[in-house]
Amino acid sequence: MRGVDMESEAALLTDLYQLTMTEAYLAEGQWDEGVFSLFARRLPRQRNYLVAAGLEDALQTLEDLRFESEDLAWLESTGRFSDRLLRWLERFRFSGDVDAMPEGTPVFAQEPLLEVRAPLPEAQLVETYLLNQVHLQTLAASKASRVVEAARGRPVMEFGLRRIHGADTGLKVARAAYLAGVDSTSNVLAGKRYGIPLAGTMAHSYVQSHDDELEAFRAFTRVYPDATLLVDTYDTLRGIQHVIRLARERGEEFRVRALRLDSGDLLALSLAARELLDEAGLQRVRLVASGGLDEEQVAGLLARGAPIDSFGVGTAMGVSADAPSLDMAYKLVEYAGRARVKLSAGKALLPGAKQVYRQEEDGVARRDLLVRRGDAAQGRPLLRPVMRAGQRVPGAVASLAEAREYARRERERLPREVRALEPARPPYSVVIGDGLARARAHEVEVWATEP
Repeated sequence: MRGVDMESEAALLTDLYQLTMTEAYLAEGQWDEGVFSLFARRLPRQRNYLVAAGLEDALQTLEDLRFESEDLAWLESTGRFSDRLLRWLERFRFSGDVDAMPEGTPVFAQEPLLEVRAPLPEAQLVETYLLNQVHLQTLAASKASRVVEAARGRPVMEFGLRRIHGADTGLKVARAAYLAGVDSTSNVLAGKRYGIPLAGTMAHSYVQSHDDELEAFRAFTRVYPDATLLVDTYDTLRGIQHVIRLARERGEEFRVRALRLDSGDLLALSLAARELLDEAGLQRVRLVASGGLDEEQVAGLLARGAPIDSFGVGTAMGVSADAPSLDMAYKLVEYAGRARVKLSAGKALLPGAKQVYRQEEDGVARRDLLVRRGDAAQGRPLLRPVMRAGQRVPGAVASLAEAREYARRERERLPREVRALEPARPPYSVVIGDGLARARAHEVEVWATEP
């Protein structure tokens, strides 16, 4: 079964109610400007912060979104939609504005990652796709940032593709992980598409395909002399002894870069491996650990003194196993010049367009101030203009390499307790500005007195 053609079919990658609401807006003549805010209502219990990601794909989609003739013919065949809507969709081009946090920005609950300002039908129609792209990549970048923090500067390789939920997801996760500080990926297409450095070792099947483990190592290093060898197919310590024997055979031509430990007690095995290699004069041969790792295990190994030089992290990071979704929403906060509010239990909404100011002391972020757009405040504004009249603002969106460096700097500005894996006590402070608080109180009062 073929996947979605993202270049020609993205317009139909939406929820039905986006089309039915657009139909109703057109019937009622609701063309005035709406402002929608995309944000996380709350953070998962296991997260002290999120890392904004997915903006590049979101903006590319807004620029390119079109309903092709095949899309329109299929919509017509359903019998659900009027000629008025189909004609409008045929002419559809996104014409609105977007303000957004740069990719790599640490973000907290209730803070807009982006805000869309456009005629109401346009802003409504793009909800599903924007949420899909920003949610996935923010989720992945946030998880990867924790793994990078746990590794304490040691390289991390992403290799979750085989168990990530879908091919396109595998690409976007690799991109988001690299943005958040992961050093390389095993995903070859991600390497081609995004310029991410590639890394990889070998599978157990290669060793199994030979009658002798040492002969497998000999054969592989004839093709790839500076390989990383997987040594745990049968017995890890015996596998290391085979590598030492190979080094003696090759002498000065021995160039194996590292050994990969993929199972068992990684602490004990890494200590034993380091001792064996050092005694054999192979101090330059490094140790790579993998095998179902997540940030907690990485941090635990290093805290107990494991002499591991780098980590391969796959499924747990690729699917964000401990927090596989975010409570992320895209909500109308202003229409026709009036702030709009939502009072649903557990899903209350702060009204109006907004700005976030990050307030720092001695280079460390201490609090964020969430205010109405246009209100004066101290600090560094985080939401920036990235699209105007349906076109990206030149230079407003960083390259992946630039966003990666920005993410590193911004992560280092966070307080140590916020960067930590454990829940921060107290959590990072997000203060609601006085003007925004008054605006919400006013809207609550208005709706409380509605007949």
